[in-house]
Amino acid sequence: IQMTRVIASVTNDLSIDQRLHKVCSTLSDAGYEVLLVGRKFKDSPAIRRPYQTKRMRLLFNRGALFYAAYNFRLFFFLLFKRCDILVANDLDTLLANYCAAKIKGVPLIYDSHEYFCGMPELSDRPFVRSVWRGIERSIFPKLKCVITVNQSVADLYHNEYGKEVHVVKNYPMGEVQQEIKSKSALGLPDDKHLILYQGAVNLNRGLEEAVQAMQWVDNAILLIIGNGNSFSNLKKVISSCDHRDRIMLKGWLPFEELIHYTKNADVGLAIEKDSSLNYKYSLSNKLFDYIHSGLPILSSRLVENERIISEYEVGAFIDNHDPQHIASQLGFMLSDSAHRDIWTTNLKEAKAAYKWENQVPDLMRLYHQVSS
Repeated sequence: IQMTRVIASVTNDLSIDQRLHKVCSTLSDAGYEVLLVGRKFKDSPAIRRPYQTKRMRLLFNRGALFYAAYNFRLFFFLLFKRCDILVANDLDTLLANYCAAKIKGVPLIYDSHEYFCGMPELSDRPFVRSVWRGIERSIFPKLKCVITVNQSVADLYHNEYGKEVHVVKNYPMGEVQQEIKSKSALGLPDDKHLILYQGAVNLNRGLEEAVQAMQWVDNAILLIIGNGNSFSNLKKVISSCDHRDRIMLKGWLPFEELIHYTKNADVGLAIEKDSSLNYKYSLSNKLFDYIHSGLPILSSRLVENERIISEYEVGAFIDNHDPQHIASQLGFMLSDSAHRDIWTTNLKEAKAAYKWENQVPDLMRLYHQVSS
């Protein structure tokens, strides 16, 4: 029996993309032949996956020249590679996939991981935003199968284009048993509480305010793990603080390493600002990573975050980004033992509900429909 061949593509280097890894692993386990395409940087770590991968090196790694070069390379790669289904992940791979799918006569699945044209990075770049919007408007109405990460984003696309958009949430896999390293083994102080932020270090994530808040949070360390367009600026903010010894900054870590830090933390931060439609209706991957690690969450009141955290009561909220207010909420979360007991119990229930295995039937139904 010939296996259904799927080629999925994305613009990152694959090493930290948990959603794509889960989708490709699920398809591979179900008997699909899967190839995941991304790009390779000088410092990209080696990866080993139970499915095929290809990472392309490019002369340009950012800006318009990168996106043009990547889509050009990707289009010709897809055009001459045998496949039965193409999967474009996010708007920055859609043009190449759509053109290749039309020429080859194969079905295309569009998996949008966010409301791309609502990203804050595009808000003050009207020309760049208009280019992406033009690509989206010319292709989106013609798509047969669109998937996204939560109902809010699905509703935005439905209202804009009148098309049905399917939701497959980005829950983590059910727990894989492993021995977790101690704080001291990770180079963390044993006698301090650990406040953790993991994810993109980008505009409007509330990180500068969290750094300032730490001057009023006693006996605690703020650990920020990730990278992004605000990383160098955040380093400057930290270096100018008198309390810089209370803050630790790491770059990206593979999930296999990151889990050790998450499991050792006492509070997880998800305090993005309501600065764009993309943030307002986002549903952070880290939210579910925190839940799966039994970590109570301090969050801003973004629509999807508030829905998840309130449903199971697994954390607290900030009502503004004043550093003293953030510090007050952190102090409460670290010191109130009664609430911490409630959160610990509720996090176990939330973890059972929010796991990838519960999304697999919906995902497979869509792929079966497309391939039949």
